[in-house]
Amino acid sequence: MSDTMVALVTGANKGIGYEIAAGLGAHGYRVGVGARDAQRREDAVAKLRAAGVDAFGVPLDVTSDASVTAAAALVEEREGRLDVLVNNAGILGDTWPDAPTGVTPAVLRRVVETNVIGVVRVTNAMLPLLRRAPAPRIVNQSSHVGSLGLRTTPGVDLGGASGAYAPSKTFLNAVTIAFAAELSDTNIKINLACPGYVATDFNAFAGTSTATEGAEIAIRLATLPDDGPTGGMFDAAGTVPW
Repeated sequence: MSDTMVALVTGANKGIGYEIAAGLGAHGYRVGVGARDAQRREDAVAKLRAAGVDAFGVPLDVTSDASVTAAAALVEEREGRLDVLVNNAGILGDTWPDAPTGVTPAVLRRVVETNVIGVVRVTNAMLPLLRRAPAPRIVNQSSHVGSLGLRTTPGVDLGGASGAYAPSKTFLNAVTIAFAAELSDTNIKINLACPGYVATDFNAFAGTSTATEGAEIAIRLATLPDDGPTGGMFDAAGTVPW
């Protein structure tokens, strides 16, 4: 097994995920680019390699048990270790804001399947590899819109009522707290990153910060020192309220 630290980033073929992969590569990690689409995945790997990142492709559909199992086997066979997992893959749904009176059960199921169940599926599949690492880190990509504290604070505008995407992130926050509690007697640190209002295809590139800026908090949490926090939610400015 190589001494080089290995990271896996889901949804890493574009946007914030790609920049997280690039940033971890700059920190010296060998980076697995997890993505469903083969061409986009390999294009991202080629671009990262051209920039000096030691990247490799990982076919990965977070909504598929078989795909996630195969991805874990690939990392096991190729690397024999995993030091960092960034659960970045996520979907918005059909519209934003996705008012609860207009969200169909089918859309809600699809959003939760990717944004919550997919994270649990990937995390549990990768935990055996992470447990072998000397300082394993898990970062789950959340959002300010998933904060009940912010959404119920008068005067805070987070873009309107949401019936699918924002609740899926609140659900993810709760799941992450549960993981942190269960893993509290291990050396695994798991935290939530809130990238902010980033210009990506999620919002037709209307965001106010770049994907590189949005990736910074996830990279910071992925490279925490041994005395760093676990079970928290953070953005670039610090702690985000639940």
